[in-house]
Amino acid sequence: MILTIDVGNTSTAFGLFDGEQMVLHFRRTTDVHSSSDEIGVFMRSVLRENGFDHTKIDRIGCCSVVPPVDFSLSRACSKYLGHEPLFIQAGIKTGLKLRYSNPKEIGADLIAAAMGAVTRYPGKNLVIIDMGTATTAELVSKDGEFLGGVIMPGLKISIDALASRTAKLPSVEIARPEHVYGTTTTEAIQAGLYYGNLGAMKELCYLFKKNVFHGEDVFIIGTGGFSSSYADSSLFDEVIPGLVLSGVRRAIEINS
Repeated sequence: MILTIDVGNTSTAFGLFDGEQMVLHFRRTTDVHSSSDEIGVFMRSVLRENGFDHTKIDRIGCCSVVPPVDFSLSRACSKYLGHEPLFIQAGIKTGLKLRYSNPKEIGADLIAAAMGAVTRYPGKNLVIIDMGTATTAELVSKDGEFLGGVIMPGLKISIDALASRTAKLPSVEIARPEHVYGTTTTEAIQAGLYYGNLGAMKELCYLFKKNVFHGEDVFIIGTGGFSSSYADSSLFDEVIPGLVLSGVRRAIEINS
């Protein structure tokens, strides 16, 4: 079996694969102060409580955008699971043509998401929108070229910014509002964030299709923690919550 790990700014996702099938998915809060023992005990405990034998894991892959966690995580995998993880980083095989001014600047999560998307939908022009702490959109051509993308504040960052930089606006729950406008301050913030982000993403996808793919068909994939909130918004052709983890699994395959 293969264990894949996606270290994000807010949470860390784990996916256990048996072949191409993800058989277990779990999370923990990303904490830069966690020791290798804390991480290792957590992983072994979750695997055991879900009926999986950690000794059956023969490969581990990791995608991290939080460098201070990497050493403890690597030590935890080695000590508690018996394998050093493969980190998604510059120099590994990706199967992508990286058309980026400096490929070393591309986030590991973006590369992994692109690999997962191309594996699932080869031969298609792709826009992958990852809605996590930040909202990112990346473009991959039907020829497997990673063309670039955009980065903007995510929903949680936007809510935190409003609450911290204004005197009277509260921090609110991230939720889809019933209406496009609010009749309370909480509803107004929720409507502004939800539909404001939806409008921004729709406009970006329109411009991508027009100016980058020159009117060709484009398949739009949503992933990340907040993407499910937009599942029925007609923005995405498919929402794939574990796309990054699937990409990490693919990276392990082609780098073994």
